[in-house]
Amino acid sequence: MTERLRIIVTGLIAQHPALGGVAWDYLQYALGLHRLRHDVYYVEDSGEWPYNVDGGATGQDWVARDCTPNVQHLAETMARFGMADRWAYRFPIDARWFGLSDAKRAEVIGTADLLINVSGSLEHPDEYRGAARLVYIDSDPVFTQIKLALPDEHLDFKRRVAAHDVHFSFGEQLSALVPDTPYSWLPTRQPIVRSEWTTGEQPRPAYTTIMSWTSYKPLCYRGQRYGQKDVELQRFVELPRGRPDVTFEVALNPTQHAQWESDDDSGRPDPPGLRVSALDRLQRAGWHVVDAREHCSDLDGYRAYIQTSKGECSVAKNGYVKGRPAWFSCRSACYLAAGRPVVVEDTGFGAVIPTGLGVLAFSSIEQAAAAIDDVEANYARHAAAARDLAATYFDSDRVLTDLIERAMAGNQATNSRLQASELHAKGPRSL
Repeated sequence: MTERLRIIVTGLIAQHPALGGVAWDYLQYALGLHRLRHDVYYVEDSGEWPYNVDGGATGQDWVARDCTPNVQHLAETMARFGMADRWAYRFPIDARWFGLSDAKRAEVIGTADLLINVSGSLEHPDEYRGAARLVYIDSDPVFTQIKLALPDEHLDFKRRVAAHDVHFSFGEQLSALVPDTPYSWLPTRQPIVRSEWTTGEQPRPAYTTIMSWTSYKPLCYRGQRYGQKDVELQRFVELPRGRPDVTFEVALNPTQHAQWESDDDSGRPDPPGLRVSALDRLQRAGWHVVDAREHCSDLDGYRAYIQTSKGECSVAKNGYVKGRPAWFSCRSACYLAAGRPVVVEDTGFGAVIPTGLGVLAFSSIEQAAAAIDDVEANYARHAAAARDLAATYFDSDRVLTDLIERAMAGNQATNSRLQASELHAKGPRSL
């Protein structure tokens, strides 16, 4: 067991009060470390303005100029898990801080042993150099490395990455298909606080997933386009037609960003160039589609949706499939912890997590159908294996203890501080 440390965790819990899965992604870092008895603080300083998902009163006012709901959501979340006095949030529109007092926040930053910047969510990590060691968690492998490799693009992103001492990635085995970067990416994975996911309830007969059609626009690198789930789901959209006795359900984010969709029509059931809504495409093929905001918008709703599912059936982002970084979904890990088998598209994760029992990987619609048949025929074995895999590979005690030990060892091939100073010399912003 690592000695008790003062640790700052960053994230986007306040930024997305209506996305329960996002809250769990960051919360499980802070909560897991708290339960390991470290001195943990959560700081949200992303520089991202809160937004109105419905466009506000005019339908076009996307900036939320009142952060009260965001702050309330964060305060209630932290209080619920015993960290009521251990959070800070900066509202970027007028630079106001909430939570910790200015003096306490400065003291925490100046004495922290470790800052864990989850998903690179911190806007100015260089301003947190009071912490002894800054750790970057890449939760979006392939896309992260492409941004770093593109010349004269994503310069602010590059500065942010370079400000850290140690770099970890959910891409546990970055393949030769992933661009080289100046960093030595250490493998890690999402920590799951398993006690929060255990359930004895019987599931309903539905294989589900929770997703957005797209998360951001595709990236292009050396003539290849690296897209989102919209590309991959086209390849598997007909899966329910061949299994009419099985319920396939998607909790879909209703916001569809057409400008982010891939312009590659290959694999579409529609004539080339014809765009229909994601909802229509899925429903026509036999998927049951529900509104993710209604079913998964808070911590409890998101968890209940997973716990009441028979299992997960999901594709991955096209970039993960092309780059094969051995990425495994945070969401899928939560299904496992709930004892729900997952049937998910292959990204190379079989190199780091056993597959075939509890976790079944597919690369074709035939393989996906066969995997569902296997789970249906041997459900109890797959469910038990799912729980075992969560305990062995995703348990927060194991994942976070390993992360801290390697982060404090500082095994990094490059001098990130030097790179940061070379990339950009910027004056400090008041903390």
